[in-house]
Formats: sequence, structure tokens, C-alpha cells
Amino acid sequence: MVTSAALERPLQTPSSPHLAIVIPTLDEAETLARNLPLALDLADQVIVSDGGSRDPTLDVAQRLGARTVTGPPGRGTQLNRGARACRAEIMLFLHADTILPCQAAEAIRDAIANGAVGGGFHVEFDDPRPLLRLGNRLVAARTRWTKTPLGDQAQFVRADAFRELGGFREWPILEDLDFARRLRRYGRIVILPGPATTAARRFVQQGIVRTVVGNWLIWALFFAGVSPHRLAKLYRVIR
Repeated sequence: MVTSAALERPLQTPSSPHLAIVIPTLDEAETLARNLPLALDLADQVIVSDGGSRDPTLDVAQRLGARTVTGPPGRGTQLNRGARACRAEIMLFLHADTILPCQAAEAIRDAIANGAVGGGFHVEFDDPRPLLRLGNRLVAARTRWTKTPLGDQAQFVRADAFRELGGFREWPILEDLDFARRLRRYGRIVILPGPATTAARRFVQQGIVRTVVGNWLIWALFFAGVSPHRLAKLYRVIR
């Protein structure tokens, strides 16, 4: 089901590539109420792709002016569903708990105009604890080395490239890592300085060290050939 809010802002001038933001949600009413206004200010179109929220997520999105699409849960599935509703030349996939820098739209358009096919942002956690500050540096180093920005780094891509790549794998986890690797092989990607600011809530709630070690274990098993569907069961145990 698709609903279009009357407040959706008009597209930009023909000379400027249009930017759409897709936000996958599941019970994110409070976070969305806080973060969605900035996304609406930055983009020509914002689509909230919901996976069956039981809280007022959809009401919040529609009241603030986003378009909403609904269907089965699963981040890859929700991202693809949102992408199908886009009518822009550039798409950005944004977690509900991640905040873009104020100049994000201009920086993305400049990167695409200079030949990039897509990319992401450097990211910082919204928590000043020393271990999380160290995490910021480790993520920055990993991103510089691998050129694979992940989902919480606000992945963006030319819409035509996204379609040629077949979008996201409809996997229960790691769809962002897989997409970043395929995008890197497709064309030049850039890591914009940003930073994008993402919530540290999962790390804090589940334990910083435990969460980091769990992530590394899952990535290692994935690169060793273990199916994301099997890894999703491990992910639920770790969480």
C-alpha cells in the first residue's frame, strides 16, 4: 500500500538531479518524529517503508509529510519496496536513527556530478563514551580501507545503477554489506566526510564489546561462505 502526503515538496529545477531518501522502519515513531524533519528538508522526496509497525510510525510519517509504503518486514525487502516508489535520479537509504549532515544533499549531488556512482558518509555515534569514540575511529579506518560504507553510513546511489544492480538482496541481514561490495565493483564510490550521526542505542543496550565482537563474528562467517539466512539466527542469539 502506498500513501502520498500532500506536503511532499516539489522536485528541484531540471538541471539539478532529484534526491529521494528511503527510510525503513519498524516501530520507530519516537525516533522518526525527531529525525524525519531534517530528511524532509534535505530531499525532494522522502519515503518511509514500514514493515508492520504497531506504534504510530505511519501516522508520524504521514503527518510530517513523507510518503509511506507498507508491506512485510525485512530491511532488504523494505528498502527495495521504498526504492520502487522513488521518482528521483539519486536515492539515499537512511536508517531511522541516523541523522545526515546539513550539507548532505549538496555533497551527494557534487559527488555524482563528478563521476561517482554512489557511496556513503563517515559516521559518528551519538554517545561520547571512550569505547564508542574508539569505535568511530575504527569504522572510519575500515571504511577508508575497504570502500564499503554500510547501512548506518547513509548509502546513496544513482537510481539507474541501483536498478542495473538489481537493488538489495532480500536477505534478513547483511544486505547493506552485499550491496556496498557490488556497488564498488560497478563504479567509483566516495566516502563523504559528513559525518552522519547514528544512534549507539544497540551498542549501549546489548554491551559495546559484545555487540562489536558479534558483528565481527557474523562478518567473518559471511566471508567464509555462511548463508545470511543462517547468520540471521546467530544474530538473534547475539542480540
